[in-house]
Amino acid sequence: MSDLGYLPWHRPVAYDDRPCVRDDRHDLSYAEFTAWVDAVAEQFAEHGVGPGSVVAVMLPNRVELLVSLVAAWRLGAAVTPVNPVFTAHEADHQITDADAALVVNLGPEAPSAGRTSLAVDDLRRTAAGTVALPEPATKPGHLALLIYTSGSTGRPKGVMLDHAQLDAMASMMGGGLGVTGQDHCLLVLPLFHVNAICVSFLTPMTAGGRLSLLERFHPERFLDAVRTLRPTYFSAVPTIYAHLVSLPEDVTVDTSSVRVAICGAAPASKELLEAAESRFGFPVVEGYGLTEGTCASTVNPLQGVRKPGTVGLPLPGQTVRIMAPDGSFVPAGQRGEVVIQGPNVMRGYLNRPEATEETLRDGWLHTGDVGVLDEDGYLRIVDRIKDMIIRGGENIYPKEIEAVLHAYPGVLEAAVVGAPHPVYGEVPAAYVTVYPGTVLDLDALTEHCRTHLTKVKVPTAIHRVDALPKNPVGKIDKPALRARGNHLPAPSTTGA
Repeated sequence: MSDLGYLPWHRPVAYDDRPCVRDDRHDLSYAEFTAWVDAVAEQFAEHGVGPGSVVAVMLPNRVELLVSLVAAWRLGAAVTPVNPVFTAHEADHQITDADAALVVNLGPEAPSAGRTSLAVDDLRRTAAGTVALPEPATKPGHLALLIYTSGSTGRPKGVMLDHAQLDAMASMMGGGLGVTGQDHCLLVLPLFHVNAICVSFLTPMTAGGRLSLLERFHPERFLDAVRTLRPTYFSAVPTIYAHLVSLPEDVTVDTSSVRVAICGAAPASKELLEAAESRFGFPVVEGYGLTEGTCASTVNPLQGVRKPGTVGLPLPGQTVRIMAPDGSFVPAGQRGEVVIQGPNVMRGYLNRPEATEETLRDGWLHTGDVGVLDEDGYLRIVDRIKDMIIRGGENIYPKEIEAVLHAYPGVLEAAVVGAPHPVYGEVPAAYVTVYPGTVLDLDALTEHCRTHLTKVKVPTAIHRVDALPKNPVGKIDKPALRARGNHLPAPSTTGA
């Protein structure tokens, strides 16, 4: 059995028979996981994978995805995880842009961009001895992941993350959450996203903990997994918490094993987090970060003051500042762009030097988010710069309006986008969903907005919808809402 010490996040505790990772098909110890990794690494090497190669893995959440990930690292190669529901057009772009030498997918009908592919069911379980695996030689500066951004403002870009950045993030998250070898993470987020890889996989593995994978999220099945598997923590997005708190009141489950839940990847209202904590009894800590920052940069402390409405304090080793348009830093309480420094900041975008220079200019990761640091160093995200609505020359931040909408009884989710207007250029329009069984009076909701917002911020239209569009990571898809708004009648309050 080969030594897995080539992985920067690895610890010697991994060479034993303690539980490591499981899904509905497999339940592996650390030793069994290691042996499977070696077998698949041998198979990858037969297909020419080696240092500097890229392996594309297009699979739903399952143990084989993680085996393929680590097998590629075992050979000094990088991995680009591909969303398994991508069309051939979308998948082929990522596979080709990453110049993948090998694609691991569900079978011959799955996209491969004409590259050599291996079906997941053909992955080797035991080493055949056909290739002598080289001694592990992966270094901290070697490329580990190519994570493609959602592409809401153009074709997706490959974020280059090396092993040192993954190591830093696993260490930061493990320390911030107090993760030990006794922890058991329930992974429910998609593994083509850096949150699932870093927070749910690398963090517990670094500590010698265990991991259970769910292929997809379903509210009642998720709670059943909590009941039967007894995880100690999980990481989820606001949409998941919204589904959980919307379950009928007679749906109950023992969640006492969960010591902490994490909410990230998209903004969450304090009302939603409070509802989740009240119903299920575990603390929900909200964090903030970008793929370009290897997942997380701030988190509300588990031990210490948690400030609702903020995304917490910078993780140890990271510096978070607020920058004015002229490049100067603004004092506490003032708005500006959130910028980040730390060992977790990406190497850059693959083959995109201009985009890299723009995002990493002056030695800071420019997030594109508008934020405020309070006197204690807690960060509050005001909005995305690109989501800002300019009404007749006046800047309006949708998140401020969304906070007012969330505070109204019965509103579950809310999104505000700019709608075209012949005089003002654009005006705020709102879309809301409600808790099951709620009768929403849209006129009363509009009056609520008038009470708490200045006139220019009151939505000119409020649309009740069954669901808000989401991107693959679970964030509200505001470009889709803007496109929908372009086809709606002139602004008015409506129950459409």
